[in-house]
Amino acid sequence: MRNLFQKEWRTQIYSDKNAVIIDARTPEEWASGILKNAIMINFLEPIFFLKEVHKLDETKTYYIYSRSGIRSGKACEILEDIGFNESYNLAGGINEWNLEKIIPNDFS
Repeated sequence: MRNLFQKEWRTQIYSDKNAVIIDARTPEEWASGILKNAIMINFLEPIFFLKEVHKLDETKTYYIYSRSGIRSGKACEILEDIGFNESYNLAGGINEWNLEKIIPNDFS
């Protein structure tokens, strides 16, 4: 796992054809908006989280964010522990995001 600050995190996503974005926040947090194309996997539901990450392709590169970067950092560590090759944590989390707006999540 590597912590990346926003600009580098975003640059790597756009240049990485194997990039997958994971939003590790809660459904209540998702309601305020998510980054485009993010997969929502609530880190605070550990059984669900582990079940969902075991479905992911281990050959992809995972870019994970949470509200402040703490949960996403722990999520990256879990991915590494179970054998995933590459994961990147958004240092500072979505609270520090200011390059582009997040999209509203309507859950419809």
